Amino acid sequence: MSGSSIRNPGRDESMRLFALCGIGALLIALTALAPWLFDSANWSPFIVIMIVSGFVAMAATWIAVGVPERTGLLIVVGVAVVLRVIALLPEPLLSSDIYRYVWDGRVQAAGMNPYRYIPVDPALAALRDTAIYPNINRADYAHTAYPPVAEYFFFAATRLGDSVLAMRLAFIGCEIAIAFMLLSILRTLERPATYIIAYLWHPLAVWEIANAGHVDGLLVTLVVAAIWFLLRGKGIYGAAVVALAVLVKPYAAVMLPAFWKPWDWRAPAIVLAVIALCYLPYLGVGSAVFGFIPGYLKEEGLQGGASFWLVRMANLVFSDLALLRGAYFGIAIVTLGSLAFWIAYRSSQLEPERQIRDVALLLMAGLFFLSPNYPWYYLVLVPLIPLGAGAPAWVLTISGMTLHLFWPENYDVRINIWKSIISVGFLAALFVDYTAFGQRLVRTHSEMNSPGKGS
Repeated sequence: MSGSSIRNPGRDESMRLFALCGIGALLIALTALAPWLFDSANWSPFIVIMIVSGFVAMAATWIAVGVPERTGLLIVVGVAVVLRVIALLPEPLLSSDIYRYVWDGRVQAAGMNPYRYIPVDPALAALRDTAIYPNINRADYAHTAYPPVAEYFFFAATRLGDSVLAMRLAFIGCEIAIAFMLLSILRTLERPATYIIAYLWHPLAVWEIANAGHVDGLLVTLVVAAIWFLLRGKGIYGAAVVALAVLVKPYAAVMLPAFWKPWDWRAPAIVLAVIALCYLPYLGVGSAVFGFIPGYLKEEGLQGGASFWLVRMANLVFSDLALLRGAYFGIAIVTLGSLAFWIAYRSSQLEPERQIRDVALLLMAGLFFLSPNYPWYYLVLVPLIPLGAGAPAWVLTISGMTLHLFWPENYDVRINIWKSIISVGFLAALFVDYTAFGQRLVRTHSEMNSPGKGS
C-alpha cells in the first residue's frame, strides 16, 4: 500500500479548519452586504441574503464536526461575535417591536402599569421623546401585548439604558447565557462543542436578536434553560422555567408534556403558581392585564382561522370559513393532545437525545398548527438544531425567513406560496428524519441484544 493512500487525519483536520475559516469569512461578507442591500435596493434582496446565509450556516455545521474542538470553537465564537457587531450597527431593519419594549420599560420605571394606557394617552405625555415614541407600532389603539415576564425583562433592560441599543445588548446578554447552556448540554450529549455553530452562525438568531431585538431571544433562553434542567432529572424546575417562557410567548405551553410525569401533581401546581405570581403585580388593571393579546389574535387572522395554512389551502376550494376553522381546531386539538399524551406517558428514563427530540417535536408541531406570519416565531427552534432536532428544524428556520419577503405583491398569493413551502418542506423533512431516527434506534437495539453484546 502506498503512503499516499493512507489517510492523514492531521491534514484532514487542517483542511476542515481552512474550510471553516473560509465559510466564516463568506458569512461575514454576506452579513455586511445585507444592510447595504436593504438601503440601496429593497427588502427582498436583504431577505434572500438571509436565506442564503442559512444554507451557508448549514454547510458550516457539517464542516465543524471534524475540526479540532478548541481551535474550531475559537473560530466559531469569533465569527459569531463579528456577525452580531455587524447586525448591531444599523437601526432595527425587520421590525419595530423593540420600540414598544423600550416604551413599556420606561412606563414601568415611571411607576405606571404598562397594561393601563395606550401610548397616545395624555397620561403618558411626559414620557414621549423623538427616538422611541414615534416608532411605536399600534401606538394609537393597542395596549401592550406582552405578558408579565417579558415586561419584567423590559423594565430590567431599560434600567441599563433607556434606548434601543441597551435593549438589544440585553438580548445579546441572553445569547451569552444560551451559548454557555448549549455547551453544557452538548457535553451531556457527548457531542462536539463545535456543534454550537448551528446556533451561533444561524442568520435567524443574528438578525432577529442582535438587530431586531425580538423578545423571542428571552424565550429561547428560557427554553434552553428548561431543557438543561430536564436533562439533569429536574423536570419540576424545568416546568417552572417553561411557565416563565409561556409568560413571554404563550405558545411555549406546548412543551409542558415533556416535563410532566403522569399523576404527578407538582408540575401543574408549580406552573399555575408561577403564572399567578408573575401576573400578581399587574392585576390592578383587572381583565386589561391580558393587554392586546385578543386584538392581536384577531388582527393576525389567528382567531378567525384565516391565517392558518391548512385553512387557507382548504378555503381555495371550500368557501365556508367557519366550518373549516372548526374542523381545523378539532384536528389541531386531537393531534397535539395525542402527541402530548404519548410523550407524557413515555418512560421518564429516556436517553437525553430522545428527551430533546420530544421537546423539539412538541414545539415544531405547535408551530406547524399555529402557522405564524412572522419568521421570528421559528427562532425558538434554532438552539435545538445543535442538540439533535434534525432536518425539520433546519427547514422551518431557513424557509421561515421567506415570510419576510414582499414578493409577489398580492398578499394572499404571497402568503399561500411561502406558507406552503414552509409546511410541505417541514412535513417531508419530518417524515424522512424520524424514519431515519427510528431505523437507527432499531439498529442500536439489535446490536445491544446481539450475541456477545449482552451483560
